[in-house]
Amino acid sequence: MRISSADVIVTAPGRNYVTLKITTEDGVTGLGDATLNGREMAVVSYLRDHVCPLLIGRDAGRINDIWQYLYRGAYWRRGPVTMTAIAAVDCALWDILGKETGKPVYQLLGGAARDGVMIYGHASGGNIDELLEDVQRYRDAGYRAIRVQAAVPGLDSTYGLHHPGSGRTYEPADAAMPTDNVWDTPAYLDFAPTMMAAVRERFGYDFHLLHDVHHRLSPLEAAQLGKSLEPYRMFWIEDPTPAEDQTAFRTIRQHTTTPIAVGEVFNTIWDCQHLITERLIDYIRTSVSHTGGITHLRKVFDLASLYGVRSGSHGAGDLSPVSFASALHLDMTVPNFGIQEYMGHLDPASEVFRTNYEFRDGYMHPGDAPGLGIEIDEEAAAKYPYSPKYLPVNRLRDGAMHDW
Repeated sequence: MRISSADVIVTAPGRNYVTLKITTEDGVTGLGDATLNGREMAVVSYLRDHVCPLLIGRDAGRINDIWQYLYRGAYWRRGPVTMTAIAAVDCALWDILGKETGKPVYQLLGGAARDGVMIYGHASGGNIDELLEDVQRYRDAGYRAIRVQAAVPGLDSTYGLHHPGSGRTYEPADAAMPTDNVWDTPAYLDFAPTMMAAVRERFGYDFHLLHDVHHRLSPLEAAQLGKSLEPYRMFWIEDPTPAEDQTAFRTIRQHTTTPIAVGEVFNTIWDCQHLITERLIDYIRTSVSHTGGITHLRKVFDLASLYGVRSGSHGAGDLSPVSFASALHLDMTVPNFGIQEYMGHLDPASEVFRTNYEFRDGYMHPGDAPGLGIEIDEEAAAKYPYSPKYLPVNRLRDGAMHDW
């Protein structure tokens, strides 16, 4: 089962996606997602110039050894570019192993620990009335958990809102050069409890309610937000403060019982070690595609399970269906699973990626096709060339840079 080729496929069917395709001498192929939103071509170069040549001739079944070879052997460790490239290789190798053995990847990881994976969708609106209409659509579709975001009055733009005509997805990477957004923390802190109160008053408490703060608050401001949202029984508030300083979360924890989730920008177990072992968070939501793949993310979740921290994997639409399928297979097996983000994918993504996962009654199942259950149509992919797009930047009203 030697590797004969490793090819990088760049395509933009609605969004930019980078896919690694590994092929063995027997003709078995495996796919891994190598997408890093807004920095896609950095990973393309890392793979094509520095990783793919190292894979040729290696035994595709030695997944752990190849992971260690690419991580320890590079000397320059960690970081989003390196770990996204390693993740793509890792998931592709698990895909190959599944196809070789005729089993879905979750079976290779020890078998299912649940019948399905609870997901949450993204409801939003330009005002509270529009948000409530969107929440209703998700409730009608059978979602058991919904993230809510609405425009903050007085701000020209607010993170997490659907673009008109886009259905239930949104794409923050919106221009060939970064656009400037303006942020006002006091206005947001005044508005957020009003938004949650309106949702609970309309729909009650028989579903999970989530909200993304997107790293925008200081620890004390995040504590204030968490305290103000306690009456609305949040499933979590996500990324309440920038996570470079893991000890900052102790301040939030000391002032509120609202559950905390963090991790979408993490790349290794060491980024969240203290957050987990000191029980400063409730959900770790790292991405399989940015945290070294199934092999490494499994270690993160295993550590979390020892401390009562549950999983909540990142699953935005800026990660391809290959990434989402990889996450679902891992979600099926971990004992401390919490929830899985699902934003969906803009068409014509379905023309390029053929999937096997299924949504039923609020739960996703990865399907029982061998491997990850995802195939790519390279001819269709070639129809949608890469289109440079950047995520916005954030400034305060006085023009100072702020966390986006």
